[in-house]
Amino acid sequence: MKKTFFLALVLLLNQNIMLAQSKSGKKAKSSKIDSSKWRAEHYIIDRDSAYADPRIGLKKLMGGNKRFIEGKSIKPRQDASTIKKLEYGQAPFATIVGCSDSRVPNEVIFDQGLGDLFIIRTAGQVSAAASYGSMEFATLKLKTKLIVVLGHTECGAVAAAVQRPENVPGHIVTLINEIKPAVAKCSHLPGDPINNAVRQNVIDQVNNLRDLEPILHKKYVDGEILIVGAVYDIHTGKVEFLEETLQNLPQPKK
Repeated sequence: MKKTFFLALVLLLNQNIMLAQSKSGKKAKSSKIDSSKWRAEHYIIDRDSAYADPRIGLKKLMGGNKRFIEGKSIKPRQDASTIKKLEYGQAPFATIVGCSDSRVPNEVIFDQGLGDLFIIRTAGQVSAAASYGSMEFATLKLKTKLIVVLGHTECGAVAAAVQRPENVPGHIVTLINEIKPAVAKCSHLPGDPINNAVRQNVIDQVNNLRDLEPILHKKYVDGEILIVGAVYDIHTGKVEFLEETLQNLPQPKK
């Protein structure tokens, strides 16, 4: 009887110790995630700074994607109080020109919230007059200073431009025709032809927007806005900002 009682007591003590260690571990992990170092590494900053400076906005997007791929999204500004705050206006800190693909939800992959991103989406992120007008609206009316052209791996529109199927129905052919120049530029490169073309298509689109008259070109060369490109990996969730579009960015004129 005493032996049975003793064993039961030992088991109970072990369970209490394990429970205490578990709670302690959870607290330590929570503290680590919310530490000033962690917040700095994941670039959690106030929206006003990101809105005022596109370079800070760019880092804010990078930090948000870092949280997303680590499974540590904070899902900011996604509550009823934010809805009320935005009731009478918006001030998104970035315009995302992205693909319509349902696997690339912009607010999710960048871990942003309501009113943060002004989003324009078409297949292959191919732009036309309505898209250009939307970007100009965000730049002039909303004072958004950062434009990100966001492609993604395994893009169906780009794949169609690479494969060039016959008798393409309806207006889909217009998408393919817009992407064909990018396909031709990288046809000699080793590796996956579709993903090579995805990258080149983003780079070409960035350059087109930087040259777009009369609004975006002037604001870009004057350093009032930044226009950069990125590719989202549908296998990993990681957004790669393309170095080719980050070099020699214009400085704001004083």
